[in-house]
Amino acid sequence: MGRNSGKQDTNEDHNVSETKGKLEDDVDALYRLPLAEFTAARNTLAARLKKAGRGDMGGEADFVKALVKPSISAWAVNQLYWKQNAAFDRLIATGERFRQAQSSRLVRKVVDMRTALDARREALSHLSDLATVLLRNAGHNPTPETIHRITTTLEAISAYASLPDASRPGRLTHDVDPPGFESLVSLTGVGMTELTEETARVTSSQKSGRAATTAQRKTASAGDARQLGETRQARISAAKASLQEAKSLLIEARARAQSVEASQRKASAEAKEAEKQRREAEERFEKARAASEDAARRARSVAVELEEAAKAVRDAKRTVEKSSKELEKLFRELPGR
Repeated sequence: MGRNSGKQDTNEDHNVSETKGKLEDDVDALYRLPLAEFTAARNTLAARLKKAGRGDMGGEADFVKALVKPSISAWAVNQLYWKQNAAFDRLIATGERFRQAQSSRLVRKVVDMRTALDARREALSHLSDLATVLLRNAGHNPTPETIHRITTTLEAISAYASLPDASRPGRLTHDVDPPGFESLVSLTGVGMTELTEETARVTSSQKSGRAATTAQRKTASAGDARQLGETRQARISAAKASLQEAKSLLIEARARAQSVEASQRKASAEAKEAEKQRREAEERFEKARAASEDAARRARSVAVELEEAAKAVRDAKRTVEKSSKELEKLFRELPGR
């Protein structure tokens, strides 16, 4: 009896786990859709879950119904996560290498940090280019502001990746800001516990404590300044790329405008020529119609004259016949005949 009960519990746990896994796949599928299809697909999924009896208060149907439609920049980052796995993983890896270099105590720390920073900047630039193409192919306008928000979010994700409460890539609904000072401290391996222990040790020696605190603040400030500099550099790179893209789009738009303007001038000239030909054709038609009507009138007049001539011929013929008969009669009445 106990074994059967245990087996039944195991099956139920397996079914629950399988159901949760299916729901996770369904939610992931929502965030992989084109942005315009998100709301309708989310409502359809929520209705299906509710119909399947999974819509109790706080249940799966309510969870799905509460999912927020992503902003255009968050949607683009989600698509990069789902469709550009290699490039996205490379960004995360460069962020991890940068954090390791920051927390390292080796002599090559500065060199390693610079190498990792260059690799992360290159990965950000590459993903920014991919985002521009992705947005354009999906029918969205990759404005410099949108690309800047995408790059900032990608930078933040690379910095937050190792944190337990980091935003989950692939399901973002809004932009993610880069980490602040306290997060930077934890990311570089200098935790708040270490800072507290250092403060406790300061009380044993006021002078050495002040020196240690000052040195620690200088180190933290330097690390913070470096991080801010890196953030600024990444944003500058993204802004330059966006500016270059905007210039290219401007040149392309001007070329299209000039082409359309030339086509419009040509079409206008053709329209004027067609109007001229139409007027000339109408004039020729009017002349032809007048000539036709005149010819018809002449034909009717000739027909009348022809009828009158035919009548005159018939009258003359009868007169000739009558005269011939009278002449013959006179010949027969002559003496000696």
